Amino acid sequence: MAASTPLTQMTPRARPIFPPSSTDASSTIRPILRKPGGSILGVRKRSLDDDGGRDDDDTAMPLSSPIKKRKTVMFNENLNVVKRIGGSKTVDEAKRDIMLALDGHDRHDSEDYDRIKELFAPQSRRGSGALDGMEGDDETEDALAYVVALTGLAKRVDRKYPGLVKSVLRCAWLERDDNFARAYIQLMAALSTAHGSIFAQVLSMMVDKFAKAPPARVPGFALVSSETKKERLHLGLRYLLELFPAGGRIVLNLVESKFPYTEEPKAAHMMYIDHLLQLKNDRPDLERDIMELILSRLVKLDVEMTLDLENEGDDTTRAVMRQMAAAERLDDDGESDADSVASDDNDEDDEETRRVTLIKSKLETMDATMDLLFSIYTPIFETPDSEAALATFQDLLSDFSNVILPNLKSRHTQYLLFKFAMKSHRLMDLFIGTLFNLAFESNRSPAVKQAAVGYLASFTARGAQLSSEQVQTIAETFLNYIDHYRATHASCRGPDVRRYGQYYAYFQGLLYIFCFRWRDLIDRESAPASLDWEDTASFIGLDLPWVPWLKTRLQANIASKLNPLKCCSPIIVEEFARLSHHLRLLYIYPQIEKNKNVQLSQFFTNSYATGGALRDSGVAYDDEKWTHLEACFPFDPFQLPVSKRWLDLDKTYISWQRFAILDRDDDTDAEVETDAEIDDETGDEGEDSEDEDDDKVSIQEDTTTDEGGNEM
Repeated sequence: MAASTPLTQMTPRARPIFPPSSTDASSTIRPILRKPGGSILGVRKRSLDDDGGRDDDDTAMPLSSPIKKRKTVMFNENLNVVKRIGGSKTVDEAKRDIMLALDGHDRHDSEDYDRIKELFAPQSRRGSGALDGMEGDDETEDALAYVVALTGLAKRVDRKYPGLVKSVLRCAWLERDDNFARAYIQLMAALSTAHGSIFAQVLSMMVDKFAKAPPARVPGFALVSSETKKERLHLGLRYLLELFPAGGRIVLNLVESKFPYTEEPKAAHMMYIDHLLQLKNDRPDLERDIMELILSRLVKLDVEMTLDLENEGDDTTRAVMRQMAAAERLDDDGESDADSVASDDNDEDDEETRRVTLIKSKLETMDATMDLLFSIYTPIFETPDSEAALATFQDLLSDFSNVILPNLKSRHTQYLLFKFAMKSHRLMDLFIGTLFNLAFESNRSPAVKQAAVGYLASFTARGAQLSSEQVQTIAETFLNYIDHYRATHASCRGPDVRRYGQYYAYFQGLLYIFCFRWRDLIDRESAPASLDWEDTASFIGLDLPWVPWLKTRLQANIASKLNPLKCCSPIIVEEFARLSHHLRLLYIYPQIEKNKNVQLSQFFTNSYATGGALRDSGVAYDDEKWTHLEACFPFDPFQLPVSKRWLDLDKTYISWQRFAILDRDDDTDAEVETDAEIDDETGDEGEDSEDEDDDKVSIQEDTTTDEGGNEM
């Protein structure tokens, strides 16, 4: 067999069919700017049928074709190959064979036609007469002659021969030599030019190869590396899209529809994303859509993984994390710890093992994808205030608003925003401003608004780079909103998480911020000089100078008919009660005790009462958990073991730490029985002072004249 000619080296008689690439695949990605045409996400396009073609004349333009006016593209086989290619067939002889086969098929004599089809069929479908290889090098060279001959007969291969077109599209062209790959790409271009209905099938065939591992080799040809196959595939795809630029929209529809399912292994996902990133480099006009597609599928995987872990028991979750940790280590005998864990679980139910394996697979895919995205974006933000970084962050904000935020169970994808927002005050302000806009925009759904509040509270609580001034501004804005809301709903009957969900979301966010950033809500100019801001114990037992707008306005809201302590997450309320008591901000245990006798179901508005249904929904709310606001704070600790390395959490992230000095008081604080009783065993001094009586929350009905009630 003759030696193959590299795609990048042409003979003196040949000319390249591909112009030089203007994009270096190894270069840093360009700023991702939204192009006209909008996003393809969320809009399922009509599927592209490989059987293709319309039931009218083959010269008519098909509905799915992007070609409004066909270009005249001439393909002359003499420019790329010689008449005798090295096998037993010349191009003229191969062309004559094809013509005879097509004529015979028209006469319903398909013997030769079927033989031609078998020349291109996959290895598993070939018979003993296939030209691919079971009969020597001449046979393998003949395949190239038939490809070149068929290129010259492209106009003849119309919709009457769908079987031949299918066989040609199934050909293993990436696994042969460069000459064959070049000739095959010209054949695809010729067929697409002659018959618009075939163009979508050609693109579909190429995108299929993004996810499906091709055969290792074709008999008669040398083994081809994966990188070479990838290069050939994208050369062909780029060439076709240069001939027909409008085909980019078809490609976007295809890559969306063929994206691997979340259950597929990590290798399939990473191979597919690698091809998408190469396509993005080749076609910069598609990169915004491609990056949004990757993020949307990442979020889908993130949500599924979170739900899987929530729905499974603790034992399953621990088994998954054990296997993830074990996968990074090897035993002294060479057996991985993951294998050892699996062998230990042989006695468990097969279904349980299957669930653990599936969740672990999703987690690994999630981790690898996040790691890849961090590696792509991080170099752009090395200069965080540059125009490139700003443009890229704005694109991330757009994707965040459209893709990440609406999926409330996402746990990890949003850390792309967290990491890069921490790079500069400018980017941080952009993120905070976006969250405020989402929380207050009237045209947003209540669920999106509440999610934005949760993100804002979580970012404020966890972001170590936020200054005290920023924390105070955000906390005061929350208070302004809840005061205004309370004033405008003074006639409410009682707590109702469905009707007043936005109010409770802001109040819960404020409590959450306090639990993490209470130091930033102290007026430092008035603080005692003896305070050690790093030592929690130095704050205990002191009357701290809180910012002036905090204490009385919190009291007014807690004592209102809206009763936020009853509707907010019990865990957050409990921690706030504990901290605010020991830090002498508020003493709210009496209100918590009284709330135990409040049945939210008597205030809870069902769908019938709000006009949302023609009859009662029949849902019973005996379980109080359905009437509490969900504690959704998206920047809870990042759990992915590999991609975690990018976050630099020691400098940018505030972890939750309980006060060891207060732990001994937890049980006694929770045992307060009446408004007047205080457990003597708490060990805190000064709790019987007059200040304590002032700090107790009044449970009188609220009015609109409470301090701050009219502020906004």
